[in-house]
Amino acid sequence: MSPADLPVPPSADAAAPALLSVRGLQKSFGTNHVLQSVDLDVSRGGVLALIGPSGSGKTTILRCLNGLELADGGTIEVAGELSIAFDAAPSKKALTTLRDRSAMVFQHYNLFPHKTVLENVTEGPIIVQKRPAAEVRAEALALLDRVGLTEKKDSYPFELSGGQQQRVGIVRALALRPQLLLFDEPTSALDPELVGDVLRLIKELATEGWTMVIVTHELEFAREVAHEVAFVDGGRIVERGEPKQLLRNPQNERTRQFLHRLLFPF
Repeated sequence: MSPADLPVPPSADAAAPALLSVRGLQKSFGTNHVLQSVDLDVSRGGVLALIGPSGSGKTTILRCLNGLELADGGTIEVAGELSIAFDAAPSKKALTTLRDRSAMVFQHYNLFPHKTVLENVTEGPIIVQKRPAAEVRAEALALLDRVGLTEKKDSYPFELSGGQQQRVGIVRALALRPQLLLFDEPTSALDPELVGDVLRLIKELATEGWTMVIVTHELEFAREVAHEVAFVDGGRIVERGEPKQLLRNPQNERTRQFLHRLLFPF
């Protein structure tokens, strides 16, 4: 399979609406109001980095965008075509469509331990998307070759390093041909020497024009890759802006406090 046959990001269209538009997103777990009227917009080919303290709601935002959590209120629109209002229970068809539009890369990889690397990558496209097995397998092998893991195709997750497992997780997401890639702290579970390979791969995807929302604590990475950074605290978007502006000269006092503690922890 040639590079031209690999999954490619949806083409940009300057006249098209934002790929992702979120308004008033709310989510509670019992009495814990985790998300409180979150608004987000991500343009086609745009990269949004979410930063903020632990427990601020960043991961819950991603899980709601992917339909892994059912929001309690607000709306999510994707590509100007799918619009889901959560004030009433959305239909199963709408949630399935939402899940089909995005793919999640998890903090702790979430690979199936009893399946090989190749099986992990191909199961979703074959079982869920009902695509031809031969086509999916060829595409999966090309993607694994891209990230230098062809020789690991018959290995099981326990035989891989953390960095290799995370690269398989990214390949698994790409194999679904999503419009939106969601990354939940993709390097936080890795040993420091393994972080670079994963960050370089995500940076390549951003350069290619994939639309992404990334939860990260890697501020330099966010500065280099993201088109916009949003600081999340207490289930709200406290401040958002271009990386150079927000990370160097935040306007909100709470953002300043967070960045200072992250940069100078001792």
